[in-house]
Amino acid sequence: MTGDDGRLRPAASLESVAVVGTGLIGTSVALALTALGVPVFLSDADPEQARVAASLGAGHLGPPPRPCEVAVLAVPPAHIAVAYEQAKRSRLALTFTDVASVKSNVLLEVQSHLAQDVEDFVGGHPMAGRERSGPRAARADLFLGRPWVLTPSAATSPRTLAAVRGLVRACGAVPVEMPARAHDQAVALVSHAPQVLASLMAARLAGADEPVLRLSGQGVRDVTRLAASDPQLWRDILTTNADAVAAVLREVRADLDTVLDALDPAGGSSDRALVALLEQGNRGRRRIPGKHGSAPALYAFLPVVVTDRPRELARLLADAADSGVNVEDVRIEHAQGQPLGLVELAVLPDAAPQLSQELVRRGWSVQEPDPLQPD
Repeated sequence: MTGDDGRLRPAASLESVAVVGTGLIGTSVALALTALGVPVFLSDADPEQARVAASLGAGHLGPPPRPCEVAVLAVPPAHIAVAYEQAKRSRLALTFTDVASVKSNVLLEVQSHLAQDVEDFVGGHPMAGRERSGPRAARADLFLGRPWVLTPSAATSPRTLAAVRGLVRACGAVPVEMPARAHDQAVALVSHAPQVLASLMAARLAGADEPVLRLSGQGVRDVTRLAASDPQLWRDILTTNADAVAAVLREVRADLDTVLDALDPAGGSSDRALVALLEQGNRGRRRIPGKHGSAPALYAFLPVVVTDRPRELARLLADAADSGVNVEDVRIEHAQGQPLGLVELAVLPDAAPQLSQELVRRGWSVQEPDPLQPD
């Protein structure tokens, strides 16, 4: 159900929720639910982390007075089975879900710990996150409009699935159901292998000379952004989903060999294979869903020079809004050693001239739009 502001509201049965693990995802779940008035009870192996989450308004410390409707096990994949067994033994909740980015092994371990199939547990994975970790990085709007995969087993009861669907919708996410193995293969391609490649590229920078690093532009920042993620967490994720990730990386390795052959003057390979790979990259990039999960749209990126001082960005966005043009996205690139930068406003191509003229009229320095790019 939705409220007047269009935000999804919790189902009437979602009376209370327990969150075990108050890192980025667990605390974001708790913040989203407490914002809707759902009582949330927090616990963590690190009491200080739980206290931080509670101080941010994520919920109450300690066990609930009676079993919650749902318990969210927001702990690393290797700890989910133990956390589930403990929570079930203590009657923490009536139904249980997790938020790990690997599903097949988690389900097998949960079933193994209880020596039976379980009807009150359904695997979950919100397809949202940040390169930062911990409760202070959490956001109540982290899941808005994002897919949240649910992987029910043959034993999962309809009541369990309905309760967790209600929680997902209450967080503003879109529930997507799929088999656990299909999920693991999918995230290996769209999440886990990209993390490895970002880290490998960033590792090349660790020993680079300072003058070289001063040449860094937005491209290398975009490629390496994920490399800021928690290495211990990603070790657990990658080793738990090892087979699926390795399959993707073997394909990447084959493509790298093709590139190396094309770059080797003695290799005898033509440029044709290199161009074919780059063109295939163009096609793959265009297939990534765009805004709100729709087909990607082509945007004009309008570069505007902005001085580095308080309220300048807010003033630019306010002037853009006054022009009547909807800004679809914003990118910021700072100038090295200069108190200014470029703010690129993404707009539909037909709207670019109108926005440019209005911003120039208001005194902004506007450059020629970049070539059309997918969102």
